[in-house]
Amino acid sequence: MIPTVVPVLTSLFILLLFGCLTGITTVLFGFGGGFVTVPVVYGVLSVTARPGADAMHVAVATSAAVMVVNAGAATLAQWRQGRLRRAYVWPLAAFIALGAAAGAFAATLIDGTVLRLLFAAYLLVTIADSLLRKGFLSVAHRTRPEPLGRGTTTLGGTGIGLVAAGLGVGGSVMTVPLLRRRGLPMAEATAMANPLSVPVAVAGTLVYALAPTTLAGSGQLGYVDLGAGSALLLGSLPTIVLARRVAGRVPDRVHSAAYVVLLVVVLIVMVAIGV
Repeated sequence: MIPTVVPVLTSLFILLLFGCLTGITTVLFGFGGGFVTVPVVYGVLSVTARPGADAMHVAVATSAAVMVVNAGAATLAQWRQGRLRRAYVWPLAAFIALGAAAGAFAATLIDGTVLRLLFAAYLLVTIADSLLRKGFLSVAHRTRPEPLGRGTTTLGGTGIGLVAAGLGVGGSVMTVPLLRRRGLPMAEATAMANPLSVPVAVAGTLVYALAPTTLAGSGQLGYVDLGAGSALLLGSLPTIVLARRVAGRVPDRVHSAAYVVLLVVVLIVMVAIGV
């Protein structure tokens, strides 16, 4: 329980504000919310939750629930604008869903501190890969992007779902670089990340919501914090409607560089709130 009205209003304002940021990152970067919502919900709960509350698991679970709505809304918007390519979405999405169910279940068995360290390590590896390996910050123009191989679709998709649901990040940080290196422009790669995040979000939310936990408080469904999730969605959904109008207009090089910069910012924040 939050003891006074002031912390409640402050927390609500923070969640609404970052919900707006989540909407922007969902459309422009395909994040679905994970890299924004996990640190924010973790930070808010670390300050306001009762002693013994499992802030990291609740943050990951709430992130997954928010992504169900955000990624679904962004997918619909991208589909209407003709930015989705079926060959890069299916059957990859099916194998991502399979891995996501296993990843979410595994995360419920991992200590919250370990989960936070894994989240930070995942960010660090992704940033290094984007900067040091060719093919992300800029791609050579290809009239026909390279298709996904069977191994990438099956084993790669399962691995993406396993990591993404376990850390509550939606998988875009794995799918976007994957599609970039197949020759897709940044606007299309990030657009495809939204439908690929939906199976991660759905599978993860179901596992976290049904997971038995003695630490669940009022307003929680399993590990999912319904109040925090609602506040984030209240800020993100209107922003998704507005942000879709500028999607595709950002220069490719600027778009990819901004993607990496945002990951660096999230890593710094995650480390800072854990100190």
